[in-house]
Amino acid sequence: MIKVLEVPLTEDLSGFTDVLWQQQVPHRVVERETTQELWVAPQVDAEQVLALYQHWRAGGDISGLRRARASGGGPFAPAVLRRTWLSLLLIGFSVLVSLLMGFGENLDWMRRFSIVEFQLRGDHVYYASLGQTLADGQWWRFLTPAFMHFNMPHLLFNLLWVWVAGRAIEALHGRWALVGLVVLSAVVSNLAQFWVSGPMFGGMSGVVFALLGYAWLWDRRGGRPAIGLPPALMGLMLLWLALGFTGVLESLGFGSIANTAHLAGLGAGLVWAFLWRGRVRR
Repeated sequence: MIKVLEVPLTEDLSGFTDVLWQQQVPHRVVERETTQELWVAPQVDAEQVLALYQHWRAGGDISGLRRARASGGGPFAPAVLRRTWLSLLLIGFSVLVSLLMGFGENLDWMRRFSIVEFQLRGDHVYYASLGQTLADGQWWRFLTPAFMHFNMPHLLFNLLWVWVAGRAIEALHGRWALVGLVVLSAVVSNLAQFWVSGPMFGGMSGVVFALLGYAWLWDRRGGRPAIGLPPALMGLMLLWLALGFTGVLESLGFGSIANTAHLAGLGAGLVWAFLWRGRVRR
């Protein structure tokens, strides 16, 4: 996000921020020890918001003014890209890992990113324990299965949601909100899926369910800044989970679905929404 201004704690900004909410300008006020800061989303013209504040501070009426316009260039504007680089990094690394492992055809590369080391001997899969993986210092394996994808539609579907939901969360709530959400949901969903199916899995779906669950709960509880994804997405997620657990998706040709990872990722996203909301309040 972009810092627009910094004023003393004694100054009441509620009248100005009420107008910003009415005009649907995504923003937040951060309180420091003696000051408070107004931040806006990267797609908002910060200079125009500052001009509105100065006009309001001078006693002018801004309630009838039009919404502050977004800066030019859209989602690919340099200023926007600089403030959503983590989401872009997640997308780029997912593409790289999926290509290196040949969408599951290159077992040598797949073994490097799976949650534990494994070997195929005939029709049997032999793999190390989680304890051995930690003892060997291979902690990154708890995250990297999220970047493995086994076909192009699988990759494109997940990265589309990272582009939409991940960038919105990063821009509106800050990079650390997205870091915590991705790390928590990736680890939880990977461990849960490993517990039920072993190491032969991968994909960003658990993280995607966490992103959408976080956005849904945050907006439903009136969190600010609002993320603004359609509330109906939660219904679609629950329907997808139900179809996955009943085997309908697999019978329709979608292949093996990591249903446990989806459910665990959704739970992690809901938990992180509560945790981050508590942090923002403090």
